[in-house]
Amino acid sequence: MLLLKARLLAALKTEQLMEITLEYWNALAKQIILISSLLSGFSITVVANVLVYDQNDTLTNRILKSATLAAGSFLVTVFAMIQISMMTTPGGYLKNVVAEDFFLPRAIGAIAFLIGLFSLTAVISLAGWKKSKSVGIFTTVVGIITLILVLITLT
Repeated sequence: MLLLKARLLAALKTEQLMEITLEYWNALAKQIILISSLLSGFSITVVANVLVYDQNDTLTNRILKSATLAAGSFLVTVFAMIQISMMTTPGGYLKNVVAEDFFLPRAIGAIAFLIGLFSLTAVISLAGWKKSKSVGIFTTVVGIITLILVLITLT
């Protein structure tokens, strides 16, 4: 967690030194919209399947809560990035836009995206425990490795 915080601070300092163009922000927002839409749809599917599943134990409730949090977080990310996309589209509804104008949707979108990733990884990690201890250990290891690799590629 400390490493992630250090990299985030370094990225913010780098951003201050290197101005990112509005065209780049627009392309980035569109990519994040696509990724978040797909992940949100997947999470909503998990929620629907768990709701239909007729078991009310602690593990099932945790999977349901994690999937719901992931779906909601990815939806928030989608709408935050849509706002950035609309603000940075050439000839769009706002003129003379600078990066500071969309700081809030950018921050909300980034935080929601990370929450969604952590929640979806929790769903992956918890799912195997419904079957057996060995499958649970496997899915937990896969979930942890997945989270680590995703976080590495995001930095």
